[in-house]
Amino acid sequence: MFILKSQAFISLLFTVILLGTSQLPHAQTSTKVFNRTAFYTAFASDNINTIQEQLDILGQSSQDEKEAFEGALMMKKAGLIKGASHKLKVFKAGREKLENMLSKYADNAEFRFLRLMIQEKAPKMLGYDKQLGEDHKFVIEHFKTIPEAAQKAILNYSKSSKVLSPTDF
Repeated sequence: MFILKSQAFISLLFTVILLGTSQLPHAQTSTKVFNRTAFYTAFASDNINTIQEQLDILGQSSQDEKEAFEGALMMKKAGLIKGASHKLKVFKAGREKLENMLSKYADNAEFRFLRLMIQEKAPKMLGYDKQLGEDHKFVIEHFKTIPEAAQKAILNYSKSSKVLSPTDF
């Protein structure tokens, strides 16, 4: 009698464990995909976690031109982190990524816009403002060739920019 109750208890326990584990949430296997709207929202924020999330997404992306976006976010992030030497290291790494992409895709108006935003906000002591006028002109002239999400970001940015104006578009 005791053996039957013991076996019934073990069977019941095993069933409860199986049912319980089947109800646990499964780890998400899907990775987030690069999205320009989310990118520009993160870029406009001063939230380091939001920026890092976008950097993580870009790091997993297979998009050919992701380095330009990574570079811009890294330079933005550099302005938010602590430690002068760390800031400079992150900024330089980001600048290298963005400039490499600009050397490959010199006619990419969106990349020029990314550089324009960084140049406008970067401290003058970094000397990263030499193409500001050139990028301003290029972005205005090629505005219609830029993806729609980036166009919206440009129009938004132009409202507070000293370089771009909403009347430019």
